[in-house]
Amino acid sequence: MPYRIRPDHPLLHEVQTVARRELEKAIEALEARPEGLHAAIHAARKKFKRLRNLYRLITTGDKEFRRQENVRLRDAGRSLSRIRDATALIETVEHLSDHALTDDEAETLDATRAVLALRRDEIAAEEKDLEAKVEAVVSECRAAIDALDTLSLPSKPRQASRLIAKGWRKGLENAHEALETCKGESHGEAFHDLRKAVQAYWMNLSLLRDLWPSAFAAKRNEAKRLVDLLGHEHDLTVLTTLLDHEPETFGDGEGQSFLLAIIIRRQQDLRREALDLADQVFADPAKHEAGIVETLWMRAAT
Repeated sequence: MPYRIRPDHPLLHEVQTVARRELEKAIEALEARPEGLHAAIHAARKKFKRLRNLYRLITTGDKEFRRQENVRLRDAGRSLSRIRDATALIETVEHLSDHALTDDEAETLDATRAVLALRRDEIAAEEKDLEAKVEAVVSECRAAIDALDTLSLPSKPRQASRLIAKGWRKGLENAHEALETCKGESHGEAFHDLRKAVQAYWMNLSLLRDLWPSAFAAKRNEAKRLVDLLGHEHDLTVLTTLLDHEPETFGDGEGQSFLLAIIIRRQQDLRREALDLADQVFADPAKHEAGIVETLWMRAAT
């Protein structure tokens, strides 16, 4: 079953079905590990992000459930994050390598990738309790499945449509606020907030794709492009933070300055492109778009 909820079915049943399937997929990934443990951890954490977004969308229906399960999934993801974060830094340098302008830049980035790969391997060797952490996360997933029986949501289409519209509007308001902050304050945290809001919007467009398949597919494609741009931008912020906190990892001062210059140039390009695209993705007022979603839900439900 894909990541979506259908308005012509009871909302509670749809949410429980989607959530149960995502949790089962996370368990399967962590236990089967067809592409290795680290790939399985990455896959499971993506499922947790989807679930947290689903619960955020319907949060006004059962606030206590959302609070409890959000904490559970957040902590589960964090417990497995260290090695994945180290791997993501290597992928960030690979992205930078695709935009190197000179042979000197390419050589600097090759050297950076090598030291980050060594750092990742050291972290992996230190995480002797990783298997125990994975086992604990699987147990939390099973507990999260059991907790779905306690979820309470409205059964009538009108109530469900209003609940969905309210969650949709809140998400868009967060995105608009983050976008305005990015235009006024060009710092990493502001762009990270925008990235999270865009990720939520992209996932919501997938959840409700049946409301208006063609229009939502087009918006979903634009949102995914924006998610990717902001994801690369955030990765560069994380790499800069590591450069500040662990400069010895990156060689002498001259090499560090050269690497930082490459990061800043690419980050500025990404931010300009992301802000232009965000203006298109979030061109409609939040209240107006939420009203459309509510109308479409009612039409499909009846």
